[in-house]
Amino acid sequence: MQLQSQRMKKIISTSEAPAAIGPYSQAVRSGNFLFCSGQIPLDPKSGQIVSGDIATQTRRVLDNIGAVLKAEGLAFEHIVKTTIFLTDLGDFQAVNEIYGSYFGQQPPARSTVQVSALPKGANVEIEIIAVADDGEADGEAAYDTSG
Repeated sequence: MQLQSQRMKKIISTSEAPAAIGPYSQAVRSGNFLFCSGQIPLDPKSGQIVSGDIATQTRRVLDNIGAVLKAEGLAFEHIVKTTIFLTDLGDFQAVNEIYGSYFGQQPPARSTVQVSALPKGANVEIEIIAVADDGEADGEAAYDTSG
């Protein structure tokens, strides 16, 4: 059973992103899918929340996500779904502006929710699901052609 489990998932870890602060992995790859744990604005070197406004914290979160993606040879264009957690939905516009700058013309599906608190007093957390190119996708958008 252990061997089968190892084939089903690969634990991803990089020193370029903050180490996990609990019993979880930075990310797990299963087949072409990469599931990244929620990233908060921790500096990978110090392990502390970066100081600054919500824009600064959002950039740090997205840079952490970029480091995890890079560890598997992936980039932001591979992301198919994100979930953003904010402690203040009033920060949505600022977060949205920074977030948008990390994605091209085909951004992923997304949910944004307000939560009462995040680990270590963070104001933003983002989790992602990415898909590695398996050679079959052509990057085109899908459309309903059922009439």
